[in-house]
Amino acid sequence: MPARRCDYGGTSGEDVMRILAVVAALVMAAPGWAQTTQVYTVPAGAAPHDVAPGPDGVVWYTAQKQGALGILYPETGRTVHVPLGEGSAPHGVIQGPDGAAWITDSGLNAIVRVDPKTNAVKVWKLPEDTGYTNLNTPAFDGAGVLWFTGQNGIYGRLDPKSGDMKVWPAPRGRGAYGIDATPAGEIYYVSLAGSHLASVDRKSGAATVIDLPTPKQGARRVWADSKGDLWISEWNTGQLTRYSPATKAWKSWKMPGDAPKAYAVYVDERDMVWVSDWGSNVTRSFDPKTERFTAAYPGSGASANVRQILGRKGEVWLPESALDRLMVVRTE
Repeated sequence: MPARRCDYGGTSGEDVMRILAVVAALVMAAPGWAQTTQVYTVPAGAAPHDVAPGPDGVVWYTAQKQGALGILYPETGRTVHVPLGEGSAPHGVIQGPDGAAWITDSGLNAIVRVDPKTNAVKVWKLPEDTGYTNLNTPAFDGAGVLWFTGQNGIYGRLDPKSGDMKVWPAPRGRGAYGIDATPAGEIYYVSLAGSHLASVDRKSGAATVIDLPTPKQGARRVWADSKGDLWISEWNTGQLTRYSPATKAWKSWKMPGDAPKAYAVYVDERDMVWVSDWGSNVTRSFDPKTERFTAAYPGSGASANVRQILGRKGEVWLPESALDRLMVVRTE
């Protein structure tokens, strides 16, 4: 059968294909259409450290070098900075059960709450006898109590209802870093300088050290999946490691590249694991079912320094602290 020639009013077939290609490119670039990645610029000098999706589609980030909570409105790219107080240097931020932004502020040596409707700031200072703690990361347990870590060798908790705060010295001293709650509400943290995982008894506050199979690995961040397994990023070894509390089983995977430096780890709603690699300037996704690293998302510029990763359904947010940018990977 002879090839059928299409006539578009004097427009050649090749011209039609070019037009369709241009239209497709414009459609995919149009606002509201899904993209693989999108980059947002935040105010110069903000140095966004951690990022967290907030209510009503906003995204929060800690503007560490400007002492503020940053608020990004992704639909327009507009940003607002909420000052947290003189001397502030915020590190971690998460959304609490109340919908507010909860922040560990190493400059103020305090836990800070920012109201999502009014931007009102409330501060809970750590007890004076704790000294400077270099606060790191917060996490809420199953009862709505906030737990936090400090790299100078402490961990603690704050009851938002009563304002009661307690701080304990971390076993083996300095290094308490990433912290997370399991779906059952249990609290675990990792120690970067101490190279271990710790389980926290929520009633007594006692922390029990759990050693990783690889010594001196520099456990930096920890995140729980839907089954309660814990995923750990190892800074010194460049490994992604899984620990199953139910079976006490361990398994590790070396990240691709010559000298990987695993910084942040996050598990999305599909149980896909995300880990930022400072050595290769990429953020990688890992599929636990196939036990393979499935994709790599380069930084939007050289040495992006992606710190803590967080997300919500269909979105994974990456704070590029060295570039004053936020990148989102849209998975739907």
